[in-house]
Amino acid sequence: MSERFFTPVPPAAGSATLEGDEARHLTRVLRAKVGDPVVLFDGTGREWPARVASIGRDRVALDTAEPTIDPQPGGIPLTLAVALPKGERQKWMVEKLTELGTARLVPLETTRGVAEATASAQARLERGVIEACKQCGRNTLMEIAAGRPLDRLLDEVPADVCVVIAHPGGRPLTADTVPASAREVIALVGPEGGFTDQELAAAEHAGVIRISLGPHILRVETAAIALAARLAR
Repeated sequence: MSERFFTPVPPAAGSATLEGDEARHLTRVLRAKVGDPVVLFDGTGREWPARVASIGRDRVALDTAEPTIDPQPGGIPLTLAVALPKGERQKWMVEKLTELGTARLVPLETTRGVAEATASAQARLERGVIEACKQCGRNTLMEIAAGRPLDRLLDEVPADVCVVIAHPGGRPLTADTVPASAREVIALVGPEGGFTDQELAAAEHAGVIRISLGPHILRVETAAIALAARLAR
């Protein structure tokens, strides 16, 4: 399979340009030569077969063919609102959520949270999505939304969106948990210390469905991945 590269600017008139990290990876790591095949994707569900046309210091020109467009996915889009874990666990979680088809990740601000959703953290997560898409063949980027507190997120939820919260003592997650009329699912995952009683009360007041992921206490990233494996389209 040809190597895959992300381009934020779609090819035009049969040509495209890679710059920065993508160009350096192609030329310095893969040691590409003129004529080598690659695949470009722009994160919106499209990909282009391409060949290296010329190589500069930090710039690679490509000749591109007609794009292919991914079919519309079936099922209900999944948003995961997660109190981010620390360090490398964030990167691993984003990689797996991308592979599993999660539509959007919202860094959730909670009372017991341990990691802040700063602008630099968001940029790092976005880069992780791109790298995961390159590896797994996904052509639509998982959206990394701006971080927001739980109460604000609950206030923003439309009536036709199903919201579930992963917490011990909830009912089992089954095929009937999400109503057929829901146009989106939002799944809430708290921090290592769990949601506070006040946060749980606010969620239940908003009509959020409390679910259990089994008898064991899961780490944040494990719970998020378990939900994506069950709910992502």
